[in-house]
Amino acid sequence: MSESKTDVLILGAGVIGLSCAWYLLGRGRRVTVLDRGRVGGGASHGNCGTLTPSHAAPLAMPGMIGEALRMMWRKDAPFHVAPRVDLELLGWFLRFARRCNWRDFQAVNEAKAKILTHSRGLIGDLVAAHDLRCDFAANGTLYVFREQQALDDFGWHLDSLRAVGIPVEERSAAEVLALEPGLRDDIVGGVFHPGDAQLRPDRYVAELARLVRAAGGEIVEDCAVEDFSTAGAKVDAVATSRGRYHADEVVFALGAWSPTVAKRLDLRIPLQPGKGYSITYERPARAPRIPLVLKEDSVCVTAWADGYRLGSTMEFAGYDTSLNRLRLDALRRGAARYLHEPEGPRVLEEWYGWRPMTWDDLPILGRSGRWDNLTLATGHGMLGVSMSLASGQLVAETVGGAATTLDAAPYSPQRFHL
Repeated sequence: MSESKTDVLILGAGVIGLSCAWYLLGRGRRVTVLDRGRVGGGASHGNCGTLTPSHAAPLAMPGMIGEALRMMWRKDAPFHVAPRVDLELLGWFLRFARRCNWRDFQAVNEAKAKILTHSRGLIGDLVAAHDLRCDFAANGTLYVFREQQALDDFGWHLDSLRAVGIPVEERSAAEVLALEPGLRDDIVGGVFHPGDAQLRPDRYVAELARLVRAAGGEIVEDCAVEDFSTAGAKVDAVATSRGRYHADEVVFALGAWSPTVAKRLDLRIPLQPGKGYSITYERPARAPRIPLVLKEDSVCVTAWADGYRLGSTMEFAGYDTSLNRLRLDALRRGAARYLHEPEGPRVLEEWYGWRPMTWDDLPILGRSGRWDNLTLATGHGMLGVSMSLASGQLVAETVGGAATTLDAAPYSPQRFHL
């Protein structure tokens, strides 16, 4: 079996692993990135591609548990838990439930707002500086409502964003329809987020991989991690399907697969795979001008120059590999309630991917307390693309022993004793 040596070995070539690689290369490190499949083949591939400081609010908030229980038995609900005996999932939900209070909500809202806002700026700058071909557009996102009560009840969202300095604007029905004429006339109003942006995630990740290679980084695909060798308090080698890799530093950026692989290092990463779905079409004639969130049905809609995507949903079904037709149909039905032309002329792809969900809804970024040369970069939930460059910057600063641009404490692995 072959043996390789590098300075920094990154496990995972999704948007987080590649972002870490980009910033480490910029600090003069020699970097190799390994992936069990292809570049960006996991959750980085089929999401809706929005960059959303507007999503700072955590999932855990007062009332969320009751809402989740009401939806649990609906297989096509936006939030679904597949009934099964799973003690790790039960423990995750019990910890999540304890976070459903306003004190924890406010703390997480502030921490997420900081990393999302910083990352949004970094991504815009990177796209402009390197002319990345990824359909980037800084045109905001629009939340759309069909029911007045739902819009009235959404006041907490405006308050939570304004509390952390993120701009948000209420829009009347007439203003919403003027902004987005592809919507049906029974819209009652909306909420606009001018600081958000969009890109095509698969193309962005491909462009990021191009930058990493051009800067001297090595990316090895179809290279599955199989085991680890340790020496004292260090990870000495990583055994893979393509040989053994030795490195001075190891960065763990395996997304939803992090818990299964980390067990081999005696780490219990408290993540659950949250399964999301999307349908990608050829662009319809009346495609939306800006990304939409169709609130009552929890459907996200994004259009690009040559494509169109419906996405969202959250399904806790473990690592189930089936494509749940009920959930895809729910995306279609939801879009049809809001849009004149809810689908494109031809389906290009039906997709699912697992999001790495922590129970406190914050990423895990920083040094392991168990292994001296291991840095964790995982747990980004539904916002991996949005948080990607800020996460990569923080990891590179941490590995280099430098002061971090952002306060790293809220994202520390030590909150989970890792």
